[in-house]
Amino acid sequence: MADQRIKVEFEGHIAVITAARPDKLNAFDIEMLKALSGACDEVEANAEVRVAILTGEGKAFSAGGDIKAWGGMTPNEFGHAWVRFGHRVFERLATLRVPLVAAINGHALGGGLELAIAADIRIAERHVKIGLPETGLGMVPGWSGTQRLVRRAGAQVVRRMALGGEIFSADEAAVLGLVDKVVETGEAVAAARDYAARIAARGPAAVEVAKLMIATASGEDNGTAVEALGSILVAKTGDLKEGLAAFSEKRAAKFAGEW
Repeated sequence: MADQRIKVEFEGHIAVITAARPDKLNAFDIEMLKALSGACDEVEANAEVRVAILTGEGKAFSAGGDIKAWGGMTPNEFGHAWVRFGHRVFERLATLRVPLVAAINGHALGGGLELAIAADIRIAERHVKIGLPETGLGMVPGWSGTQRLVRRAGAQVVRRMALGGEIFSADEAAVLGLVDKVVETGEAVAAARDYAARIAARGPAAVEVAKLMIATASGEDNGTAVEALGSILVAKTGDLKEGLAAFSEKRAAKFAGEW
C-alpha cells in the first residue's frame, strides 16, 4: 500500500504533490522519501501533465528530515541510507520533465528549504520563515543545501544561513531570490495553481525543452539535458525511421541524411 503521507492528485494538465504528515510538520522519514520518489514516477508517467505543484498539508510546508528518523543512525547509515538517498530523491524532484511550482504555505527550514529549492518557481506566504539551521545542531545541510541552493540563490545567501544561522522572512527571501513571489497567509496554493495554469497554457514541448536548456546553462543535470535534447531531435529524423526499418527487415540501412 502506498504511503498516504505523500499524495499525488491530477487536475487536467496539473499534478499536485502534497506532503501530508501535518502532525509532524510534514517532516520526512525514509518511507516518505521513497513515496516522494514514487510520486515523481507517477507525474513523469502521465503524459497529460504539463506542470506540477508541491506543497504541504496543514500549517507547515515541511520541517525537512525527521530527527527521530535519523538521530539513532550510525555515521555510515546516516551518510548513505539517509543523506545520499534523500539527495537522490530531491534530485529526482528537481529534474522532473515538467516545471515544478512550490506553494510554501509554512516555514521552510533545513530540509524543508532544500525541498522548496528543488522547485522551478517558489511562492511563499508572508508569515513564512526560511533558513538553514543545521550547524546549530552540529550538522550540515545534506539534501543539496550547499549545492543546488548555491546555484539557484547564490553562495553568499547560503553562507548567511548556513554559517551565520540567519533566518529570513518571506519578504527578505524574495529580495534575496530565495522565493519568487510572496502572498498573504492561506493564499500560496491558490497562487501556485494560477501560476501553474499560466505555464500549462504555453507550448508544452517548448516549456520542457526550455527547462532542460536552463538546467544546462546553470550547470545542473548537464548530461541528462544534453542527451535528452539530442535524443528528442534524432527521434524525429528520417534516418532513425530508416535505421529501425532496416533492423526489422534484417538489411543494411540506407541513410539519406534526413532530419
